[in-house]
Amino acid sequence: KINSYNLPNGIRKWMLGIFFNSQIKYAGTSGLTIQHLSQDRAEAALKNRLRIQNHIGGVHACAMALLAESTTGMVFGMNVPDTHLPLLKSMQMNYVRKVQGGLSAEAYLDEAQREQITTTEKGSILVPVILKDEAGQKPVECTLEWAWVPKRRPDKSSPAKD
Repeated sequence: KINSYNLPNGIRKWMLGIFFNSQIKYAGTSGLTIQHLSQDRAEAALKNRLRIQNHIGGVHACAMALLAESTTGMVFGMNVPDTHLPLLKSMQMNYVRKVQGGLSAEAYLDEAQREQITTTEKGSILVPVILKDEAGQKPVECTLEWAWVPKRRPDKSSPAKD
């Protein structure tokens, strides 16, 4: 809903980050920042800070997975109807090189994927994401599959609880 207000870009990004990080605690702890969020694209970043470093001074594998999951989850969640739940179904991370500095991520959904999410009762899709380090290299290859299912409604045949 923040995107629907006519806010200056800096304030909008700051508010998106505050709200997202208040719900996803590890994202806040890690310092994840949201660069862009729309129906078809999400961008986020992590600085290579001491609290998310591994034993060789690079961004830890868990933080890279957080960045990939968060970025794909944001763009996916922008398209899931309020009557449905977004669920991460699978995540594959192939670490191919050492990270140089911080990381940025971009996740996309094309028109056909967005239509499938909004018109199909339940299903799953692969959400593409690209992670790049400060040297412009891709240190990790990611494949994330997200699913959507209807929210459960209370069973009206069961007796009311006191």
